Amino acid sequence: MSPVAVKGKWAQGIKPRNFHWIIKDQLAVCERPGGYGANHRRVRRQEEIIWIREQGFGCVISLITAPHNLHNYDELGVTWRHRPFSRDDESPLYLGALFPELKVLLAGGTQVLLHGEELGDRICGAVAGYLLWDGFIDTGPRAISVVEQITQRQLGPIGRELVAVSAQL
Repeated sequence: MSPVAVKGKWAQGIKPRNFHWIIKDQLAVCERPGGYGANHRRVRRQEEIIWIREQGFGCVISLITAPHNLHNYDELGVTWRHRPFSRDDESPLYLGALFPELKVLLAGGTQVLLHGEELGDRICGAVAGYLLWDGFIDTGPRAISVVEQITQRQLGPIGRELVAVSAQL
């Protein structure tokens, strides 16, 4: 293998862990670039942000409560927004602001990536709720089932509650 081929491969970065398209080529989710907690690695974070940039994502939305490492998006030329979603947030108010923002971005042709610390109930419940809220899917149970199939993880009580809240918005 020539040195140019190796450089080209690494110049593309690496796909973030637990990356899944929720709406193909429009809306995706993943865990925090670089990993979370004790598994976080600076070099991996950089490689994953490069991959995000090279895939054409127009906006990364971080749902993490703390602004850790958001400056790395700036350094690598990736547009980001910080929309911290904590356990204390009022779900109807939070989702009531997030969903219209997502709709505007997606309607404008922006590829959006949402991430939390991990790919857990909060982020999966929020995207299932978005699919229901925006009419992509007609019922809460079906939205839950679709997101569970896409992410290959079962939604727990927190995720299911977010879908129920979304049905009321």
